[in-house]
Amino acid sequence: MTHLLHRSIHSVPPVAVRGRGIELFDADGKAYIDASGGAAVSCLGHAHPDVIAALHAQLDRIAYAHTGFFTTEAAEALADRLAADAPAGIDHVYLVSGGSEAIEAALKMARQYAVEKGEPRRRHIIARRQSYHGNTLGALATGGNEWRRTQFRPLLIETHHIDPCYAYRFQHQGESDEAYAARSAQQLEDMILELGADEVLAFVAEPVVGATAGAVPPVADYFKRIRAICDRYGVLLILDEVMCGMGRTGTLHACEQDCIVPDLLVIAKGLGGGYQPIGAVLLGRHIFDAFANGSGFFQHGHTYMGHPMAAAAGLAVQEVIRRDRLLGNVKAMGERLDERLRQRFGNHHHVGDIRGRGLFRAIELVLDRGTKEPFDPALKVHARVKREAMSRGLMVYPMGGTIDGERGDHVLIAPPFIVGDADIGRIVERLGDAVDAALQSARS
Repeated sequence: MTHLLHRSIHSVPPVAVRGRGIELFDADGKAYIDASGGAAVSCLGHAHPDVIAALHAQLDRIAYAHTGFFTTEAAEALADRLAADAPAGIDHVYLVSGGSEAIEAALKMARQYAVEKGEPRRRHIIARRQSYHGNTLGALATGGNEWRRTQFRPLLIETHHIDPCYAYRFQHQGESDEAYAARSAQQLEDMILELGADEVLAFVAEPVVGATAGAVPPVADYFKRIRAICDRYGVLLILDEVMCGMGRTGTLHACEQDCIVPDLLVIAKGLGGGYQPIGAVLLGRHIFDAFANGSGFFQHGHTYMGHPMAAAAGLAVQEVIRRDRLLGNVKAMGERLDERLRQRFGNHHHVGDIRGRGLFRAIELVLDRGTKEPFDPALKVHARVKREAMSRGLMVYPMGGTIDGERGDHVLIAPPFIVGDADIGRIVERLGDAVDAALQSARS
């Protein structure tokens, strides 16, 4: 009997009672390797002493002050850190409580920017199919996760979607990466012209697609082309790095590897490492200046924005990452994870693709490698993999609907930045056993 509404009503999950390093422990004492960081959140693992100490210290000073009356040292310090580390041209920070909330704020910032600039006709938001931008209504409308959107469609604002840059599924045989990047990016320009260039507000994208499609990176100069198209038509580029950002792909911001700077950069998850709920929007200077020289305020706000406990956690997490040079470990262990995945699954009859960047990797499961035919969705292969992995003391992030919201299965792997070589070996070994067991049960 539980009075808590769980995600799955007919099955109560194990009770987590403590964490240490890359492991979580349930009430029965069973250990689980957290190879997905929850949902790519726990970048420092669990019970990091420096973050816990920072939270104790902040609680002794002040736990909460409403931003309508006060700022706090913790919030100011975190904003300074984030601005100092941001891509060139981004120098202001808006602190919120999570990723969905940050996307909502970014959409409103884009709209207010257009109004402040004297372009009130700009209203259309373009994003990509098989993307995920959050579960609040504006974020859900922006995202392209059809399974999440379907029953709520009557409540969603109008948005528009183009294909993702998803080479395994959409690149033509014999087509070069450069040609595919150009063809894929061209869809954005075509959509802008179809909607009316003076009416398009923003394009929203994940630099590396997260849970919906499974660590899908762009190819060649795709995002440079996207940036150029946005500039050509005065469209704001909003990059959603809630899952792929804050070091997850090997650089602090995923877009650094594509050599572009967005107008608005959305972060969360790894920002606070799970120690407190926190997210943020990083603003380009031109966005801030439009507000400062216009109405003088941003017409938006939430009760817990800029929460000092959350800010203290976020700052402590980022300082540990810098001090311990963990981005170097993300790169090294990311390469090792890729290597081990290819050793274990490279010739697997039912693994069609192995992809990702840094410690953000995925395998895509298929019925037939030659044709790329997916499994029957009714088999729920992804759910079988999760069950088999948990039974082996492994947390990974399998999802279904990889291709179009209904068909396709993948498994996302996103371990903490502190992971070591031996840990990588254990993760891949357990994952291999879980995948084989899941496929065996699906065939039974």
